[in-house]
Amino acid sequence: MTTTVIQPKWHTTAEVAALLGFGLSKTKMLLLTGEIRSVKVGRNRRVLPAWVDEYVERVAAGAEEWAA
Repeated sequence: MTTTVIQPKWHTTAEVAALLGFGLSKTKMLLLTGEIRSVKVGRNRRVLPAWVDEYVERVAAGAEEWAA
C-alpha cells in the first residue's frame, strides 16, 4: 500500500508563526503590514509557502548588507 503525503498549498497565520519561531501577534502584524504577503479568504488570512521563503530571504539579505 502506498502512502501519499499531502503538502499544504498554503499556511494559516499560526502555522507561519510556528515556521518562523515568532509569536502569533508578531506574525499577524507582519501580515497586516504586508511584510509577509498574504491573501484573505473569508475572515482568514492564508500565506503561500513561497511567500514565507521570500520574507526569510529578504530579512537574511538585509542582515548580510548590514554586516558588510
